[in-house]
Amino acid sequence: MKERAYAKINLCLDVIGRTEDGYHQLKMIMVPLDFYDVLEMVPGKETSLRTNRGYIPVNDKNTVIKAIHVMQERYGIRTQYDCRLVKHIPTQAGLGGGSADAAAAIRMIDRMEGLHLSTEEMLEAGKQVGSDVPFCILNHPALVEGTGEKITPFDIRCRFDILLVKPRRGVSTAAAFQAVDEEEPVHPDCREMQRALMEDDYPAVVRALGNSLEGASLKLVKEIRTVKEKLTDCGFDGVLMSGSGSTVFGITRDRTCLESAMETLRTQGYFVRSTHILNEGL
Repeated sequence: MKERAYAKINLCLDVIGRTEDGYHQLKMIMVPLDFYDVLEMVPGKETSLRTNRGYIPVNDKNTVIKAIHVMQERYGIRTQYDCRLVKHIPTQAGLGGGSADAAAAIRMIDRMEGLHLSTEEMLEAGKQVGSDVPFCILNHPALVEGTGEKITPFDIRCRFDILLVKPRRGVSTAAAFQAVDEEEPVHPDCREMQRALMEDDYPAVVRALGNSLEGASLKLVKEIRTVKEKLTDCGFDGVLMSGSGSTVFGITRDRTCLESAMETLRTQGYFVRSTHILNEGL
């Protein structure tokens, strides 16, 4: 059985505080992208994982293996799984690749084992793997709050193209959150972003782009600023770093702008991918 594991970006990310146990409280507008890894799972003699990328761990540190163990423990599953993961989403990129892979594994095990889990049951399993996994299980634009556990899906009426550009260096999520505590971050208006997306108010989408983590990650990987400047110079209407970085995305409704930037930045050695929002509701 095969499953697509879709990447995400944060069109708006606000770090609003900390919980009593030390976790960061967030408010985010997250959208899934038509850009994905592919996970294949079949019953095997033992649980194992192969990938097309030598730098990806294939042990308990991998989110696919973590998800399998969570599902086995929660539902008393004895089946072992032989897994093959074809990675397209870069790592340490702010695109949720690892979370998407785990979510795909949870959805597949539900079907393979005939569990017929409710969405809420799958989300609960996802929480045990990582904070972004529940969103990736849903694969629908949403307002995400708390530590990722409160998800309010909504339909989008605003269409635009997205260009992803990743600098050569990635950003550790833990390092980005540690760095943001040392400064006063910006606080973008996620509710305004939600409204603009739902009402096809593209100029307001551009104005509402914002990320509390961007300033911290810019200090960790200075090339993020360079990529932002390049995308702005290419004519994109809005440019922002996704998640904790280091991927930067530009949004536009001008295909000429998109295609010209793709060609230019790819020749400069960056990871570049053109995409759009999945489940736009159009």
